Amino acid sequence: MNLNQDPRNLVDQYKGKAVEEIARDMKSKAFPLHIAIENLQHDFNIGSIVRSANAFNVAGVHIVGKRHWNRRGAMATEKYLQLYHHQSVEEFAEWAKLNALTIVGVDNVEGSVPLQKYKFPDNLILVFGQEGPGLSEEMKTFCEAVVAIEQFGSTRSVNVGVAAGIVMYEWVRTYHEVNKLPT
Repeated sequence: MNLNQDPRNLVDQYKGKAVEEIARDMKSKAFPLHIAIENLQHDFNIGSIVRSANAFNVAGVHIVGKRHWNRRGAMATEKYLQLYHHQSVEEFAEWAKLNALTIVGVDNVEGSVPLQKYKFPDNLILVFGQEGPGLSEEMKTFCEAVVAIEQFGSTRSVNVGVAAGIVMYEWVRTYHEVNKLPT
């Protein structure tokens, strides 16, 4: 296959390679970060969060609640990631505990910590709620902290897919600084 003819949305190093080979390589290089998304109302933003999770090469993506989600926004990037499904918040929290992952929520609610002031723990799983209602009350009970993205305009919030991209970028940037990795 001519590498320039691969129609998939892939960086050059993966052009022409099989899905399994790409997934295996990404897994070997994944950051120690997991992303979770509550899927209580069949949120259309899940696909864009999954696509960002792929771009930042997280160790896993967790769908909490309904198994079915709109994959259109992911543009098939979920094929290269480790996906998990948890039927309930409690099941998800138990999985996180068994795998020694600290759950940190992302939502702009009262009592949340500004993102730029938060020091991320090791072994982290960031959890995002539904567009509109945000994190469920049940999910918040399992979060060590809830962080919020500082905003300076008139809107109350940014889209959850945008928020996920911002927080994942900040985590990767901080991880590189702390671990003195090249960017």
